[in-house]
Amino acid sequence: MLSGKTEESVVSLLKAIDVSKSYAGVTALKSVSFELERGEVQALVGENGAGKSTLIKILTGAVPPDSGRLEFEGRPIAANNPHLSRLLGIAAIYQQPSLFPDLTVAENIALATETRKPFRRVDWGARRIRCRELLARVGSDINPHAIVSSLSMPQQQIVEIAKALGAKAKVLILDEPTASLAEREVQNLFRVIRDLRAHGVGLIYISHRLDEILEIADRVTVLRDGCVIETRPMRDVTSAELIRLMVGRELAAVFPKREVALGEVVLELRGRMNLSVRAGEIVGIAGLVGAGRTELAETLFGLHPAAGLEVSLRHRVIHIDSAAKAVELGIAYVPEDRRRHGLIMEMPVAANLTLANLKAIASNGLLNFQRERKLAWQIKEDLSIKTPSVEIAVDHLSGGNQQKVVIGRWLATNPAVLILDEPTQGVDVGAKSEIHRIMGELAARGLAILMISSELPEILGMSDRIAVMRGGRIEGVLARSEATPQRILALALGSAA
Repeated sequence: MLSGKTEESVVSLLKAIDVSKSYAGVTALKSVSFELERGEVQALVGENGAGKSTLIKILTGAVPPDSGRLEFEGRPIAANNPHLSRLLGIAAIYQQPSLFPDLTVAENIALATETRKPFRRVDWGARRIRCRELLARVGSDINPHAIVSSLSMPQQQIVEIAKALGAKAKVLILDEPTASLAEREVQNLFRVIRDLRAHGVGLIYISHRLDEILEIADRVTVLRDGCVIETRPMRDVTSAELIRLMVGRELAAVFPKREVALGEVVLELRGRMNLSVRAGEIVGIAGLVGAGRTELAETLFGLHPAAGLEVSLRHRVIHIDSAAKAVELGIAYVPEDRRRHGLIMEMPVAANLTLANLKAIASNGLLNFQRERKLAWQIKEDLSIKTPSVEIAVDHLSGGNQQKVVIGRWLATNPAVLILDEPTQGVDVGAKSEIHRIMGELAARGLAILMISSELPEILGMSDRIAVMRGGRIEGVLARSEATPQRILALALGSAA
């Protein structure tokens, strides 16, 4: 509940003062102070484990702080909890929407916006009209009758925002809101954010995409190791300085490109597209959403038929009709969505690391768990996977360490070709640097690497050559020395001279 107004004439919308929180003796937040003003977009950035999630949980009442206090509109909040935070007008939208999948869009929005008494008849017409009005505010024409489970992830996020608008949120927390959005959808989201800001809503924006933060935020607060490093106006900071504040390293450390002597051609494609990858080479695959990049990766891994495409491995034509065949031939694939397609989240780290190479840990058809732990520990050390034990569920690891587990699983099969689809999606800057370092080391060992990425800095920073796709075909291939964002975009749009 709220009590006792302060004497400030101008008060912040939301305030955390000297907030600390520990879990089992491990400090998550240490004397953190944070202020959000009305009509402000404030970015909250930091590596995984910096304390962002813990601070958000405290602001939304999901967990209590060990010490410190919260204020809302200048009045202290005593005993915060999720129900109270919602009554105050604090709403959070997470990367995974918290909607009821078997209810309609209108029903989901109504649950957050209607306060009818029990045993009153539902005015379905008014409910649908209200739903359409809220969706229109966020630039969407989603059918109010649509079952939420039938919607795409971007559509579900739009419904979440409409729901928050209907609940008259004064504070809106957006946690990685663009992770699954295309560029057009991102710009629509930014339009909505600017509209909310103009109406006095305070927004906390959490993202690993620094270009978005620079575009949309008014101020930025940097967390590191549970402490506030600095809060600055966005106009006074660059992406390079943000990275230094977040991880204590300069921008160049994020893309530690190693010069590697290239070997023979390992993988070659001919037919409807022509491309080769040599031992020790990182070939980046760029293009707009829908260009066919992931489809190419899945074809090379045997998940789609290679119609009109001849594939050669070390100068020998091969036919890949299944994922098992691809693995047998020495092709490994790290998919875009690690949680759905790359990991079994409930299983231990050790089991996930060895799943693709069970022959190495089996004796007479039975798994040798001692051998499994030994192999898993070896991979863990080799890739610097941060986990107290290989026996804990992989779900307890940070996003960056989960990605290392997926990569480590395939390295255990000693592949000749490694396909990485969005290798650093959803991980923080420090983890990106680590994954890029691993990629450089693997190239130095002679692996041929195909890297699909939607981030131009990653494509430009890590690739020896860049193949740009458009409409399911390779539009052009650029050497590292001649590649620029403008040339890549021109090829992706089909407007290159």
